[in-house]
Amino acid sequence: MDLISRIALHFEDSAQTKLACAEALSMPILEATESMVRALLSNGKILACGNGGSAADAQHFTAELLGRFERERPELAAIALTTDTSAISAIANDYSWEQVFAKQIRALGQSGDVLLAISTSGESPNVLAAVEAAHERDLRVVALTGKGGGMLAEMLKEGDVHVCVPHDRTARIQEVHILAIHCICDGIDCLLMGEET
Repeated sequence: MDLISRIALHFEDSAQTKLACAEALSMPILEATESMVRALLSNGKILACGNGGSAADAQHFTAELLGRFERERPELAAIALTTDTSAISAIANDYSWEQVFAKQIRALGQSGDVLLAISTSGESPNVLAAVEAAHERDLRVVALTGKGGGMLAEMLKEGDVHVCVPHDRTARIQEVHILAIHCICDGIDCLLMGEET
């Protein structure tokens, strides 16, 4: 087995996927950034959710807003709905795993907030329930998906934003998701503080 060649192929495929996505995803990433900035400037917040690697991406994103991305700025309101193990386990036990994000959104979400819903397949039942709860509470949704967007794409409403990676491999989708998240973080900083000179 030639692992060096396999590693090189991963790098090549990742780079090609990202380059292919640059044009296709630039506008939805811009729209996602502007939607989040509008929420933050109106004293709103961003809630984020996902499962597995997407949960890690949700936490990564909110950490960048609560702390900083690449430069100093005031703290920004963001909550990862993936981190409160007591709430998650209680909701899953008393209701269902499908409700672990939705119930938090109904409790914490306010009109004008944004939900960042991350699902590589667009088919995660608890993320779909989160989007439904977000719409009930008048939150805008930014969806990060791949594989065509699945059922999540069909649930989006006017004013929501869909960043759908045109790829079927989960690893490549996740790699583009983290790049999109970094682009959104940079865009938020630029819109709030101006471009760095």
